[in-house]
Amino acid sequence: MEKSKFRFFSRKFWRKTSRVSGYFYLLPAIAVMFFLFLYPVAYAVYISFTNFNLFHFFKYTFVGFHNYYLILTSPTFSQLLVNTVIWTVGSLIPMIAIGLLLALILNQKEIRMKRLFFSLILVPWAFPAFISLLVWLGMWNYEYGIINKFLGLIHVAPLNWLNIPTPAWEALIITNVWLSFPYYTAIFLSSLQSIPPELYEVASIDGANMWSRFTRVTLPMLKNAMAFIGISGFIFTWNNFYPIYLLTGGGPGTSTDILIVYTYQEAYSFENYSLSAAYSFISVIILTVMGILMFKYSRILEER
Repeated sequence: MEKSKFRFFSRKFWRKTSRVSGYFYLLPAIAVMFFLFLYPVAYAVYISFTNFNLFHFFKYTFVGFHNYYLILTSPTFSQLLVNTVIWTVGSLIPMIAIGLLLALILNQKEIRMKRLFFSLILVPWAFPAFISLLVWLGMWNYEYGIINKFLGLIHVAPLNWLNIPTPAWEALIITNVWLSFPYYTAIFLSSLQSIPPELYEVASIDGANMWSRFTRVTLPMLKNAMAFIGISGFIFTWNNFYPIYLLTGGGPGTSTDILIVYTYQEAYSFENYSLSAAYSFISVIILTVMGILMFKYSRILEER
């Protein structure tokens, strides 16, 4: 009886010990996550409630929601929010449409040299984005850019693309679409290739034409892929800093400024770090709410 009790408690002890030791193996990853992610985020939230800036670098005080009040009552914030939505939705719709169209073309059996075409499509995505943006900056140049040179060949007056609001938005979205559409093509193509061909054969036997097969077979089978691409693309494009910062810098004025670019400028151009932290936290809250809503209505995480 005593031996059986001893064995029972020893087994229980070793189970608890193994569980505790398992957590010790996670400590390095937890420490790295804490110092590289959790601590900076927590510190940014903290200084957003202070007057921490260049003039109050060492002796800053707690100001409560004053920074958030200044932001939410400023007309600049509403313009930034509208610009960010224009940038995100205006880029995401053509990127998804072009990616899906190219994936549908490459998925056809009649297309030869698919690997070559797919490799060429991946070039804009594989090329370093910083270098690509510098190339596009030269292409949009008013005097020497190849785009205005081409417009001159067809007798169209050159445009000052990056210094007028509407052309600047067009240039930014075109550049962003060129940089990003290969990713969407690759995701859609892999999803299309996972659709069982028997479904198309049955649809053809039932007399479905190409459009019916697309709407009744392809689109329903791509629902999860489209939800994933839409949510991840929305979040990434919302915070896509480099195209706007390198091409227009948010100009002319603040006509092409978005939240992430203005947050950077608030910190490193105006040295107002607490206000910048408040802007970044507001952007995180907006993205979190949008992400929850998109996950809820897309039902991408539900078990099937």
